[in-house]
Amino acid sequence: MARKILSSVLIVAMMFVLVACGNEQAAEKTSAMSLTETDNMEKTTEEMEENGTERDTNHSEENEEALVSESETDDLTQEEETMKMNVQVETSTFTATLESNEAVNALIEMMESGSVTIRMSDYAGFEKVGALGTSLPANDRQTTTQAGDIVLYNSNQIVIFYGSNSWAHTRLGHIDDLTGWEDALGSSDVEVTFSLD
Repeated sequence: MARKILSSVLIVAMMFVLVACGNEQAAEKTSAMSLTETDNMEKTTEEMEENGTERDTNHSEENEEALVSESETDDLTQEEETMKMNVQVETSTFTATLESNEAVNALIEMMESGSVTIRMSDYAGFEKVGALGTSLPANDRQTTTQAGDIVLYNSNQIVIFYGSNSWAHTRLGHIDDLTGWEDALGSSDVEVTFSLD
């Protein structure tokens, strides 16, 4: 009887030991799997971060290039839109912003060969008119001019305004800063020189 009880106790004890061993192995396996998965996840995260950073860097470089290219294009467009010329009236010099049209292109070609000087006479107390000596392509439109406007009249005359008038002209440009403009033009004939920077 005692042997049976001892055997039963031993069997139960062995079962506990086996169960405990099995749980420990399972826990080790689970732990090993968790470590492997964690390592893999960390590696994947690192790879994603590296790739993401590279992608972001590449994307950032592409964006920078695109912005530089766009900026250069804007600068070129702005340069085309804001072409300037110097207007010297006797001893006073002014800067004018030119229009964008065929007459201006032809005038620029003339100025690229050298400055263009015109003797200009006063007309009606609001403008000075002078013969250019050649014809430029005209695109006359009915216009109300203001002080500082520079226009082409009758294809071969330059008119600069210190007052206002309404007539058909081709716009050439406008004086940027009118300080001293009317005084420089005065009421008598003046010599005006148009040139590029």
